[in-house]
Amino acid sequence: MALYAIGDLHLSGNVDKPMDIFGDQWKQHHERIKTSWQQTVQKNDTVLIPGDISWAMNLEDAMIDLQWVDDLPGKKVLCRGNHDYWWSSIKKLNSLFEKMDFVQNNFFVHEHYAVCGARGWNCPNVHRFTEHDQKIYEREAQRLRLSLDQARGAGHEDFIVMLHYPPTNDKLMPSLFTEICEEYKVNQVVYGHLHGEDSHGAGLRGNHNGVNYHLVSCDYLQFKLIQIL
Repeated sequence: MALYAIGDLHLSGNVDKPMDIFGDQWKQHHERIKTSWQQTVQKNDTVLIPGDISWAMNLEDAMIDLQWVDDLPGKKVLCRGNHDYWWSSIKKLNSLFEKMDFVQNNFFVHEHYAVCGARGWNCPNVHRFTEHDQKIYEREAQRLRLSLDQARGAGHEDFIVMLHYPPTNDKLMPSLFTEICEEYKVNQVVYGHLHGEDSHGAGLRGNHNGVNYHLVSCDYLQFKLIQIL
């Protein structure tokens, strides 16, 4: 049972939000993702999707996009992105689909790993970081810790973390998120949010202090899923 990841699907089945306004590389991006997915993922595999799934503003409008994801092969585990305004109560979301799980203050299991996560937030930086940012940053770090504590309390010792926002600032400085991942000896971290060549370079990648970090924004992956395990 392989584990794959791809983030920032930015689907727009029920809203007028074509992604090619951000460049030709986004033309028919959902079909390119679908092709890669169908060629790669088997029914017993799992795909992590760290946020920005649908442009819809409410759950009713997002259902066409969520169904599109659910119809693809494999099990899916999703966390919230900054554009997922449709995100409803976690209990309601987790009652909708048999092959799709939503992470928020909880965890799901892939083989012997616990998949944990949170949306995350901008990390402290010199460009713009307000008192309001600080509150959300600390809250999201606490949500990540709560997710990991839930898994540890259930007896798990091996962890994979999903974040939507990068776990560091653009200078790749340590943050509450990296500190928590190191504290819990997290094996893999996947995150998205960064788009375009200028932004992709601001993402932490590779092994840092024993934790493996993966930027999985779909445009960074050229709209192809990446295998994590």
